[in-house]
This record gives sequence, C-alpha cells and structure tokens, in this order.
Amino acid sequence: MVVRVLIWNLLDSEATIEQLREGVTELEPPSEWIWNDATERFGVIVFGDELPEALGWAQDLIGADPDVYEEFDVI
Repeated sequence: MVVRVLIWNLLDSEATIEQLREGVTELEPPSEWIWNDATERFGVIVFGDELPEALGWAQDLIGADPDVYEEFDVI
C-alpha cells in the first residue's frame, strides 16, 4: 500500500482554510483532509494507489501545486 501526504501553504493563496473546509468532499477512509489554522496549511493524507478526484478541486481553488508531496510505502 502507498500513503501520500500533500500539503499546501495558504499564506500566498487567495483560498482560505475555511473555504477549503466547507467545500471538501468526504474521502474513502482511512484517507483524511488535514489543516492547521495557526500556520495556514491545508493538506491531505491519502491511503491507496490512486489520488482522489477531490484533490483537483482543492488544487484549483488554491491555485498551486502542493508545497509538500511525499510518498511512502506501508509495510
């Protein structure tokens, strides 16, 4: 299994965490959206081989590729 962590820094984005929080769709567990209000960062932890379509919506709203994209193999 593969786990991916994608994080966007929203400091330079017109998108807000509140906009993203209101618009995200539910992901197939155990994948989850994540955010940190204090650092204005938004992201997702995705379990599985495919990235969910909802990532495209978030990326379009933010207007940039993720600042962090890490991929891990799970044993």
